[in-house]
Amino acid sequence: MRFPGNMQQMLKQAQQMQERLQEEIAAIRVEASAGGGMVTVKMDGLKRVLAVTIDPEVAGDVEMLQDLVMAAFNEASKKVDEEARTKLGGLLGGLGLPPGLF
Repeated sequence: MRFPGNMQQMLKQAQQMQERLQEEIAAIRVEASAGGGMVTVKMDGLKRVLAVTIDPEVAGDVEMLQDLVMAAFNEASKKVDEEARTKLGGLLGGLGLPPGLF
């Protein structure tokens, strides 16, 4: 399908911005902890876990450990979402779109 020149250029810019955003999101690194640092999770922007650190003190209490690991993962995931929204907002802010659209 062929678009008028201006539309073609806009589509090309949108594709470039999408690629840049994907790269920036993949580069995000967050760290979240639970239980006062007893469990720490490091995650990238694609929500891949990079590292998990568990304090040996909590290793004996399986139920507490499960809760802390879950809390740390959920917090890391939330941080990735917040970082991605910030990057998306910054990128889309330059387009002059109406507020609240994204």
